[in-house]
Amino acid sequence: MISDMLAFGSGALVGFVLGLIGGGGSVLAVPLLVYVVGVKSPHIAIGTSAIAVALSAFFNLIQHARARNVKWQCASVFAIAGVAGAFLGSSIGKAFDGQKLLLLFGIVMIVIAVFMAAKKGTMGSPDVKLTSASAQRLLPRLSSYGFGVGTVSGFFGIGGGFLVVPGIMAATDMPMLAAVGSSLVSVTAFGLTTAANYAASGLVDWALAAVFIGGGIVGGFFGLRAAERLSGGKQTLRLVFAAIVAAVGVYVAARGVMTITGA
Repeated sequence: MISDMLAFGSGALVGFVLGLIGGGGSVLAVPLLVYVVGVKSPHIAIGTSAIAVALSAFFNLIQHARARNVKWQCASVFAIAGVAGAFLGSSIGKAFDGQKLLLLFGIVMIVIAVFMAAKKGTMGSPDVKLTSASAQRLLPRLSSYGFGVGTVSGFFGIGGGFLVVPGIMAATDMPMLAAVGSSLVSVTAFGLTTAANYAASGLVDWALAAVFIGGGIVGGFFGLRAAERLSGGKQTLRLVFAAIVAAVGVYVAARGVMTITGA
């Protein structure tokens, strides 16, 4: 019962973050499952979080779509290119030592957070679209960024939203809120790809995933409302995104070092 409550609460936090910034869901999910819920195997935590985050992201995507925050053409190309990368990355990740995987995970999170916080970009172009006129410029960028982000996402067993959001913004120059909504297409697709690969090896706890997803749906509702309130500030949503990812990255990296060194 206590473990179910911890799983539901953890899922709610992940859902809130997904709704708020589109990324960071599985960045939080893996550490929460390992350090709060008490899942012993990092690989089972990764496999379980992948399906839980994918479905939580899907429900959050529905809410963002209703709010017209999704650029479907750009999001679809990015996701399709990323699925191939996610399969490749997750195949490599399963064979990698679980504790070292968590350490690398934390380091990557910190690097991304610094990049996002330091970026001085504009509000972005709200009218960006993938059309016959813009395809020559946008298709190569969306495809290359998508494949790269998908590979990293699959390797670390994460939905990849904290990489997808800056990736989509870099490829298209769309506003942050649109990137958040659009990123959920990729988070869903990458998560399902990674989860299928891990499930084939018996590395998913389905009962735990169901409780986690329930919490994620509840948290996602409130996350979207918060994102809409913060989107008016030019840098606010970006800095919130960076702060969340950096804080968890430091914690995960520190725990990884202690585990590996036996400290």
